[in-house]
Amino acid sequence: MEIQEAIEKRKSIRNYQDKLIPENKLQKVLEAARLAPSGANRQEWKFVVVRDIEKRKQLSKAANGQAHVAGAPVVIAGVATGADRIMMCGVPAYPVDLAIAIDHMTLAAVGQGLGSCWIGAFSQDEARKVMGIPDNYMIVGLLTLGFPADEGRPKTRKSLDEIVCYDTYSE
Repeated sequence: MEIQEAIEKRKSIRNYQDKLIPENKLQKVLEAARLAPSGANRQEWKFVVVRDIEKRKQLSKAANGQAHVAGAPVVIAGVATGADRIMMCGVPAYPVDLAIAIDHMTLAAVGQGLGSCWIGAFSQDEARKVMGIPDNYMIVGLLTLGFPADEGRPKTRKSLDEIVCYDTYSE
């Protein structure tokens, strides 16, 4: 699958088939995260792959009761292990680095016939407890992963004219 096709087909999936993800497909998704760029190539991250149903149920509770967190056969937590570095532009590096890696996983998932949904609505402290993540690390996002049970919601986006400026910022 060409990258443009994966970008166009990617949707947030919130309903998954009760079907395990073959290990080779999961490894390809994780490899996409491993290959993602990070500031100064520091790769200050860990990815916690949660398959256990009881832990997924606990993560669902930590994610404000979002049922698809428990319903996905896999939930991947993107964890920043170095949350103190600020890029020269003044922006913390960890959310940028993890966003890139998680997005690589969403696109790789499409290529493997899988669906995913980026979860940002969760209790940091509760999710850390479920997965045994140290308090000094930050979970940037949870990613549900599985075979879609439906096509998901239609994808709507603003036009390029609404979001792109050339040479100078304009409203």
